[in-house]
Amino acid sequence: MPNSAIHKSVPHKILYDQRPNYTRPALELSDQVGRDLLGHLTFLYGQSAAQAFLPELERIMKVHHAFKSQDLRDLLEARDPGRLFSEKDMILITYGDMISDGQGTPLAVLAKACDEHMLAPDILHILPFFPYSSDRGFSVVDFTKVDPRLGSWEDIHRLAGRYRLMFDGVLNHISAHSDAFHEFLDGNPDLQDFFIAYTSPDELTPDQRSKIFRPRVSDILTPFMTINGVRYLWTTFSPDQIDLNYRNPKVLLSVVEALLFYIRQGADLLRLDAVTYIWAEPGTECIHLAQTHEIVKLLRTVVAAVAPGVALVTETNVPHADNVSYFGSGYDEAHMVYNFALPPMVLHAVYRQDASRLAAWAAELEPPSDATAFFNILDTHDGIGLMGVKDILPPEEMDFIVQSAQANGALISMKTVEGGGEEPYEINSTWWSAINPNEGESHTLQLDRFVASRAVALALKGVPGVYLHGALGSSSDLEAYQRTGHKRDVNRGSVNLAVLEAESNDPSSRLGRLAPRLSHLQVTRVSQKAFHPQGRQKVLKAPEAVLALLRISPDGDERLLSLINLSASQAAFSLELPAEAAGAGTWRDLVQPGATREKNGVLDLELKPYQVMWLRPQGEAGAPE
Repeated sequence: MPNSAIHKSVPHKILYDQRPNYTRPALELSDQVGRDLLGHLTFLYGQSAAQAFLPELERIMKVHHAFKSQDLRDLLEARDPGRLFSEKDMILITYGDMISDGQGTPLAVLAKACDEHMLAPDILHILPFFPYSSDRGFSVVDFTKVDPRLGSWEDIHRLAGRYRLMFDGVLNHISAHSDAFHEFLDGNPDLQDFFIAYTSPDELTPDQRSKIFRPRVSDILTPFMTINGVRYLWTTFSPDQIDLNYRNPKVLLSVVEALLFYIRQGADLLRLDAVTYIWAEPGTECIHLAQTHEIVKLLRTVVAAVAPGVALVTETNVPHADNVSYFGSGYDEAHMVYNFALPPMVLHAVYRQDASRLAAWAAELEPPSDATAFFNILDTHDGIGLMGVKDILPPEEMDFIVQSAQANGALISMKTVEGGGEEPYEINSTWWSAINPNEGESHTLQLDRFVASRAVALALKGVPGVYLHGALGSSSDLEAYQRTGHKRDVNRGSVNLAVLEAESNDPSSRLGRLAPRLSHLQVTRVSQKAFHPQGRQKVLKAPEAVLALLRISPDGDERLLSLINLSASQAAFSLELPAEAAGAGTWRDLVQPGATREKNGVLDLELKPYQVMWLRPQGEAGAPE
């Protein structure tokens, strides 16, 4: 895939020193920050414990500060932490070893692919690159090391000099093969309270078990033999992933220390993985608890004090209302949340050939402040989550999505529900395979459908992200599932760099036909201030098959009409423009050459099946002539 013109080196990015320098002025926390930290700790642990552990938290923050050169300190002081994202931001999501060439380390090959062969992102999310024992990196053995099979911290640092990086903070659990858990098994008194352990499974009553929200169907407790006999460990996700006990303040402090370490290694965004599960309270659902939100608030206070400009991103694949609750007030929790409702809403629109539900939902989509943004994804390394639309679509429409995806060859993962039983939790498929039937259609129509669906995430207010297989238009790897038995593996295969390059240069291949179209949309997107995540968005009345958006730049100087036909039928209609868009005269398309003349505040439009139009007023700054 040819290198894109949107690539840029990160301007004025200064990395942390690799050793602290205590000859420079020490960190001086303001009285307000001190009160906030004490307040967070008091809420979680009570006043006495808060006062006991606050000095250690402040010490960790001061150590972090000592790694900053004077140039970095000056840069951070000049940075506006409320302006973290712009229209130029796009996030590429990938594992560190998803691209290979048989020569360099996987991380070095990833850098080469981004720099020379692929659409280069502004932000690169490298999924967990630490040593791990299972779950494709999310069962971390050592949080401080780079998996030697991928490369080294030097490889990460080189990437950090070229891109803004997102690291995963796997906060909920640690691998059963980690040294820390082995120390627990060995009876080390310092580790006995790091995990949630019972001497009998009956200590967790049937009533308590029935209330726990589970993303898995395995038992919540897993037995392990220890020096002191059998202990039953709380394992939300799998027997190999041991939940951390945040009731112990030392656990929280160790996590803060790890996250600050990641920032020093080049992290500009911290993805708080599965954060909703981190505080367990038997007798409740054990999700979205007040203590969980308080921990996110504490992390926000810490990051704002010692690493302004670093963004917290919460990953909570739950119903939309619960998901957006992690914005907090808009100033005290996450800077960005995954827009997990978006993928199934787009699937629903395409499957139904009707964007009206998508449009109605998008009309209400507004982050709580200019300091926050939605992370607009269509696919992830896990698949296509369904929980985000549980409070948006009725059960029969969710069933329709699942059945339609299965008809296209997708696998379905299940979760337990309160009172027993199971329900669909996730569609396991690449985006290409989920959106397109296996047979019976022209390749051109499938390409058009795929591009139209991806244009939704680019046009909608927020920061767009794309998983590597979504960027490549990969089909589901069902053979991988047959080999491993893990449904998510259909969307996690690796690709050869030489094959990618050959296919991208072959105009008859899927990638060769798809890459120029996606690249054109993405290059166009980052050149338009109207797509700024702090700009305005209005959903316009259009035929049910069409998602029509008016986007306006934050300063009000640039306007853009995004029109996306999400059906296989032609859509001819008259679009009545709102007052803030009317009177522009001629509107020119940024996607394909063409123009339409406004008459009395109305545009007469005709969209082909799955056509995307991005219209700008002729003569307005940044618009085509």
